[in-house]
Amino acid sequence: MLLKDFYQVRSFEKTEGQNYVAHIVINKDHDVFKGHFPGNPVTPGVCMMQIIKELTQQAVNVPITMKSASNIKFMALINPEVNSELKLELEITEAEDASVKVKNTTYFDDTTALKLSCIYSKN
Repeated sequence: MLLKDFYQVRSFEKTEGQNYVAHIVINKDHDVFKGHFPGNPVTPGVCMMQIIKELTQQAVNVPITMKSASNIKFMALINPEVNSELKLELEITEAEDASVKVKNTTYFDDTTALKLSCIYSKN
């Protein structure tokens, strides 16, 4: 975990085929929220991207590095004081060229907070 104690994985399961579902909880008391933003905490998009990378890495069981991101849509602010519990759906496809393609949708409650498509390379 790049940011120590930033989030906790409650569950991470392969559902069917190449699909995974993770339930995580963001630590609303983490130091990152003291600066992003005081009195109105917002989960940084780059932190969400790191969480997706770490979950993908756990699924494929090898170190990976982001190669490209073709589609990143932040659709709702994630305030950890209001919506700390997130559901992440990942479709993870491993290619023969040692790349890993990921399509992610992240939710809190019934709200879509993030959609991301990216390609990682295996290290």
